[in-house]
Amino acid sequence: MVFFLSLAYIAISIDASGFLRYLAFKVLQKGGKVGHRLYFYLYAFFFVLGSFIGNDPIVLSGTTFLAYMIRVSSNILHPQAWIYAQFAAANIASAILVTSNPTNLVLTSAFEIRFIDYTANMIVPVVITAIVLFPFLLYIIFADESLVPLSIEMHELPEEAKNKSPVNPNIPKNGGIDKVQGNEAASSEDGKLLSLEEILNPFLDKRGAAFGIVIMAATLITVLTLDAANQGHAQPVFWVTLPAAFVLFCWDIANGWLQRHETHEIARRRQEEVERMRADRVVGGSELAEDRRKPQLTGAHVTPSSGILDRRNRGTPSAPSTISMNNQLPHQQSLPSNVSTLDEEQESVRSNLSPLPSNPGGPRGAQASGRLQPWSEQQDLPGEQEPEKATLQSLAMNGYQWLQMTFPIATAVASRMPFTLVPFSFAMFVLVQALVAKGWVEVFAYGWNHWVTRTGTVGAIGGMGFLSVILCNFAGTNIGTAILLSRMVQKWQAIHLANGTPISDRTFWATIYSMALGVNYGAFSCALSASLAGLLWRNVLAQKHIKIRDLEFAKVNLPIIGISMAVGCTVIVGEVYIMRENTPYNP
Repeated sequence: MVFFLSLAYIAISIDASGFLRYLAFKVLQKGGKVGHRLYFYLYAFFFVLGSFIGNDPIVLSGTTFLAYMIRVSSNILHPQAWIYAQFAAANIASAILVTSNPTNLVLTSAFEIRFIDYTANMIVPVVITAIVLFPFLLYIIFADESLVPLSIEMHELPEEAKNKSPVNPNIPKNGGIDKVQGNEAASSEDGKLLSLEEILNPFLDKRGAAFGIVIMAATLITVLTLDAANQGHAQPVFWVTLPAAFVLFCWDIANGWLQRHETHEIARRRQEEVERMRADRVVGGSELAEDRRKPQLTGAHVTPSSGILDRRNRGTPSAPSTISMNNQLPHQQSLPSNVSTLDEEQESVRSNLSPLPSNPGGPRGAQASGRLQPWSEQQDLPGEQEPEKATLQSLAMNGYQWLQMTFPIATAVASRMPFTLVPFSFAMFVLVQALVAKGWVEVFAYGWNHWVTRTGTVGAIGGMGFLSVILCNFAGTNIGTAILLSRMVQKWQAIHLANGTPISDRTFWATIYSMALGVNYGAFSCALSASLAGLLWRNVLAQKHIKIRDLEFAKVNLPIIGISMAVGCTVIVGEVYIMRENTPYNP
């Protein structure tokens, strides 16, 4: 767990620096607006990157990038083809390196497999699976122009937005418009503009990304080198990864502290922007309410084309006002001098709206009264409301916001670390050990022994591949499946040792590597709960207002997992018959 968590910190820190989104932006530029070419580039990008840093960073940043890209395109009617291809590519790629997935760590630890040997045996079936799967995805499974158009029409980023310097999304109140305006704003023009900025003007901490990449490369090379040179006296691998993660953590802390004044100022400006956007929404709602009451009001002059009040009526305080529903000013600078600006119009609404019956003392009273108070005024005016008493929760929230503003990268990484993996894995080990103690795992091992005796090596590959994929959906994700099947295979070994009939080397390794294939590919099979990455993927999509239903997940993934396992297991059959002998397996 220390080994995996320390590597996870390095990978997520690289992601938090903006490196993954920047690379995705470059891939988007390279792919252009040709739909099929961009689909291939993104598929290859997620696969290659997932091979080195694992599936979790791809799920976190890659899914967000795709959600924004689909939102700002006008002719991608459904994100299905893009998000399912990304999820499959990330989980297929995670089978190559031991460091990419905790299930790989379970297998290599249980059977004392060297990291370099594991990668050498898994890289060929995984790469061939990725190559064969892509044309099936594009031309058969998602062969619909509404899913993957021949030409993608995307909104252009305004020149003013292009010239803006990108802001670190890890700083508080810089998470985009979704947090401020909710579902309606996500599809509004402002929401699309901010989504477009996330894609076409991404933030990149160049120094942090470069330092993180150097640390990651040095760590992986050192681990693989030490593992290849191992002569039976291996040292714990976390002796390499833990110091590397600590060095990067110190870098993130020091970098954040040196830039704390700048990040605090950015957070302050963003808070003002959020309050302004919130005020604009309330003013827009008030204008709509006034416009609906206009048959009851008299004496107002409204400009039909733009909905802007004439200055002559605004100059008469006693004259009631009527506001048009249209409060957008796309050509504000070209308006004549006798037409008010948007800011003046909002001030007019604040001053002229008649108050509605409400409780002036309550916090909702100010909203219902029709008069919008600025955020600073609501906080500072004495006598209107008593200051809230500090609680442990408020103090903790304020402290967390201060950490976000002062150490944005380190705090973002800490909040995204897979710490839940520790109690989950511990609980699964306990449950599997309980099955061992009660004799159930031995029963499973006898059943497996009968199957292999009847079907041979090919049956062992097909049976273990099928069993591992199915159990991912019912046996506590792919991590629980890896633990359970590893113990079953160990009991299977013990049965043969007790009977004096050794397992052949070919059959044993065929079983192990087909299991490795199944527990990685099983993440995209029938249920979202087949892997922790699947649950994380669904949560990220839900935050971007893309709902994934369980039945849809199973229906879409059924042909994908079928093709992937068929190709991967076929390659493993050829691999073990070429590389392995039928001699007895010697542990």
